[in-house]
Amino acid sequence: MNTAATAGAATGPRPARLGEPLPQDLLDDGERLTREQLRELQLDRLRATLRHAYDNVELYRRKFDEAGIKPEDCRSLEDLSRFPFTTKADLRETYPFGMFAVPMADVRRIHASSGTTGRPTVVGYTENDLSMWADMIARSIRAAGGRRGHKVHISYGYGLFTGGLGAHYGAERAGCTVIPASGGMTARQVQIIQDFEPEIIMVTPSYMLTLLDEFERQGVDPRTTSLQVGIFGAEPWTEAMRREIEERMDIHAVDIYGLSEVIGPGVAQECVETKDGLHVWEDHFYPEVVDPFTGAVLPEGEEGEVVFTSLTKEALPIIRYRTRDLSRLLPGTARPAFRRIEKITGRSDDMIILRGVNVFPSQIEEIVLRTPGVAPHFQVQLTRRGRMDHMTVRVEARPGAGAEQREAAAKTIAQGVKDGVGVTVEVAIVDPETLERSLGKLRRVKDLRQQ
Repeated sequence: MNTAATAGAATGPRPARLGEPLPQDLLDDGERLTREQLRELQLDRLRATLRHAYDNVELYRRKFDEAGIKPEDCRSLEDLSRFPFTTKADLRETYPFGMFAVPMADVRRIHASSGTTGRPTVVGYTENDLSMWADMIARSIRAAGGRRGHKVHISYGYGLFTGGLGAHYGAERAGCTVIPASGGMTARQVQIIQDFEPEIIMVTPSYMLTLLDEFERQGVDPRTTSLQVGIFGAEPWTEAMRREIEERMDIHAVDIYGLSEVIGPGVAQECVETKDGLHVWEDHFYPEVVDPFTGAVLPEGEEGEVVFTSLTKEALPIIRYRTRDLSRLLPGTARPAFRRIEKITGRSDDMIILRGVNVFPSQIEEIVLRTPGVAPHFQVQLTRRGRMDHMTVRVEARPGAGAEQREAAAKTIAQGVKDGVGVTVEVAIVDPETLERSLGKLRRVKDLRQQ
């Protein structure tokens, strides 16, 4: 893609073309495993992790004992389903360092969530953890088409958020040149992209759309930049958003997945040659999909809540962590040994029940993306009017959209939600760049019903 890339960028290494597999000499040892070899390795690492967690984390010892199970009871990968789940509430209960399984003297870095819904969740990393994390990001960048010598523009936020520093050290491990732009200063980032000519950008998809708007506001055609690959994560995004980014920017848009409690970005990655879901790096993170309500493990191919167990983490081993992300497990393709999860369709805790109808923000996003005159930036606000719940969808207008176009867009979105989702909502078209953002991510749902 990006046939209009600058001459300077075109002379360097180029990302993989669609349908072009990664050369064998660029695969690491884990990527060369057969499925049978991987399962054997997973069981050895799982048994060691369960023992490490039980011996060194009081919460795990208590939860295992209450469930009447010991680490040695895990004789097969299927036995993992007998062990208790870990939730975000467990990490908050043990705040700040109660989940650490090593002495603080062995912890080399601490990250934390934003804590917008309560106490932040705190995670720690040993030297080995940081090295493994860098390896997984490097593997992800290669799977996305990145190569040694590429320049990587990182617009994830730095600091306690895992995105910026995780991507930074992984890109360096991959042999890339890092441009640590972080978030914010959108106009300046557009200028840096034009001047420094990176081949790859790592950023949230919603902030990528903000950058695209800024390119166009400055009168610059985004399709003429040096960028060839965008690695997008930290929030759910849809196929419709992928199409918009690829068409407006003329790049390959691929998904990266992770969460701080498991390690950060780099748990799973979409391969550029297939773009058919995220291959889970199963030599370090064991995936399950469970029924969100009963907790029962679901067969491969059925949609449910994604659960992860770390297999090699030292500072903060995580056992059956309930991510609340909804997806399903599928066989591997571009990396046959590693199973895939589909793009995250929503979250079990973001699901809105409005007058008896289940509504996910991703359903609203699909409708917004196909509506002329509005940007893909929206927020769902929930209020109570009398005894009834009420939903308002606030959507940012595109720059230059007039009153008539805004009014037409509001009617189109309201009708689309009624026809496609089955609920009646109010739609408010607001000025560009007025919806609140945090670390480049929009807060999709704002529940004001208790107020």
